[in-house]
Amino acid sequence: MSSVAVIDYGMGNLHSIAKALQHASPDVHVQIVADPQLILQADRVVFPGVGAIRDCMQALVDTGLQEVIRQVAESRPLLGICLGMQALLTESEENGSTRCLNIVPGHVRHFATPLLDAQGEILKIPHMGWNQVHQQRDHPLWRNIPQDSRFYFVHSYYVQPDDDSVIAGVTEYPEPFTCALSCGNIFAVQFHPEKSQAVGLQLLQNFLSWDGGG
Repeated sequence: MSSVAVIDYGMGNLHSIAKALQHASPDVHVQIVADPQLILQADRVVFPGVGAIRDCMQALVDTGLQEVIRQVAESRPLLGICLGMQALLTESEENGSTRCLNIVPGHVRHFATPLLDAQGEILKIPHMGWNQVHQQRDHPLWRNIPQDSRFYFVHSYYVQPDDDSVIAGVTEYPEPFTCALSCGNIFAVQFHPEKSQAVGLQLLQNFLSWDGGG
């Protein structure tokens, strides 16, 4: 039986994502785990996260999971979600400046303030709710997901990778920002697939049948 580990480092809606993964593929063994050995034994790994990046990075240091995530990224499919996506980059503007994992070179930026739409109206930060995702290129995780499908977002920061070739999807708020990354065994999204109804479940199902690459 195929297995997927949801990394438990004290941050993230772990039971929600685990339940969505199980619903997406009932035959897959889903486990919420903090033990490095169990994480490295799983066929696929999900790195979720909500909250502040400084707390996230400190929790990874305290639990010894920094190197585990790096090993996973080199050896099997890894899905980063929300803060889990941001933590993969080099550095974040949040909390003054926070060093991240530097697995995907780039920076995490705060939305400009004030953030104005085309009519000069102020847009709310955090960016919260449903928004379209434009797929930048083909990828196995986009299988059976129509172009410009709507996913659910909650965030005040967005990723800006150094290499545009890793950008898998963009969303406008009001300017385009990177909302999905693809790099080797890594696929990472700013939105919450577990809260994105049918298209979110399809993405999770695609991840659970993905062998990396693409």
